[in-house]
Amino acid sequence: MSSSSTSTAPVTLPGDPPGGRRAVAVWSIGVAVYFVAVIFRTSLGVAGLDAAERFHVGASALSTFSILQLLVYAGMQIPVGLLVDRLGTKKVLGIGVVLFTAGQLGFAFSPSYGTALASRALLGCGDAMTFISVLRLGTRWFPARRGPLVAQLAGLVGMAGNLVSTLVLARLLHGLGWTRAFAGSALAGVVVAVLLVLFLKDHPEGHAPAPVRHRGAASVRGQIAASWREPGTRLGMWVHFTTQFPAMVFLLLWGLPFLVEAQGLSRGTAGELLTLVVLSNMAVGLVYGQIVARHHAARLPLALGTVAATAVTWAATLLCPGERAPMWLLLVLCVVLGACGPASMIGFDFARPANPAERQGTASGITNMGGFVASMTTLLAIGVLLDATGDDYTVAFSAVFVLQALGVSQILRLRGRAARRERERLVASRVEAVHVPA
Repeated sequence: MSSSSTSTAPVTLPGDPPGGRRAVAVWSIGVAVYFVAVIFRTSLGVAGLDAAERFHVGASALSTFSILQLLVYAGMQIPVGLLVDRLGTKKVLGIGVVLFTAGQLGFAFSPSYGTALASRALLGCGDAMTFISVLRLGTRWFPARRGPLVAQLAGLVGMAGNLVSTLVLARLLHGLGWTRAFAGSALAGVVVAVLLVLFLKDHPEGHAPAPVRHRGAASVRGQIAASWREPGTRLGMWVHFTTQFPAMVFLLLWGLPFLVEAQGLSRGTAGELLTLVVLSNMAVGLVYGQIVARHHAARLPLALGTVAATAVTWAATLLCPGERAPMWLLLVLCVVLGACGPASMIGFDFARPANPAERQGTASGITNMGGFVASMTTLLAIGVLLDATGDDYTVAFSAVFVLQALGVSQILRLRGRAARRERERLVASRVEAVHVPA
């Protein structure tokens, strides 16, 4: 174990950024933008039942809100990765803030189902530009050895945004009403936009990346193809695909209806369980980040262990004798679901060392697309199955196991090739570091 861990540990390369307080300050601005984007993204999770009443729609139509938002998000990942590699973090984040703030504001005033759908699509487009930009910002401001921990911290802050949706926005929604709650939350987008314009920088002084030459569509296709050819990129995508979606589906839309309608809980109790998922995510994220930063060999066991734990607890909950699962089992389910987000971040720790600096955005986009494609597919499947079975949540949530099986099969298929390729790149990097003139 020790030799394997050592052979894949990050190395300090020539030209690594220094990190420090300045890096933390600049990175925090980018993370604040992502934090607000997550609040807006997950706001529908606490408003799903209200949206169904407001727009007079059923389960399938309600799931279309989140599906469209995730479809736009997933479809934008590779284009956004290319944009980040070419334009830099600040410009892409700036565009994202404008789009997701406009989407949230439009959702507040939408008079019909169609305009509300358009608003969520706009929100998804802006949201798609945030996380990859924050990952890129971390690689530009912190040494490579800090990469796993910095990425997990970014994900942790994003989950804090989910916590705000669960605790704060839910209360505003039921206290102030639909329009005031969503319009008021849109002001947070204005605040982070001002901070971004005034203080965010793409990289430290003296650490500007080499300029990327534009060669048209052929160059773009070549960059995408080069990232995709790396087994580490594909492994990262499938790890993200397999680990993220159970918690995403639960928090984004179907958790509250499941707990209220299928388990007979009050909205208050259901909201507390959703909060537990978020708190578990934040705690596990800190642990996973430290483990992966110190022992890269632990990446795959952590990811596959999380998938196994999720499958077992979901099966126990859905197949529990009686009409409802006991509260202790629902608590265990929510704690385990909290590990899904941190486990999905491990996917980036496979893609990152597999690609050179000029392809980091593109590789991150490919990886990030995995979990959102899985979430979108599951959201749709659950909505269709609920309508087809008369709201049978046991049948509907069985879709989770199908996608987990697909993802695990691909992870096992790619793990050997990705490990060999990563060892080759690490050896080449060390040789290059030795031969760099002092």
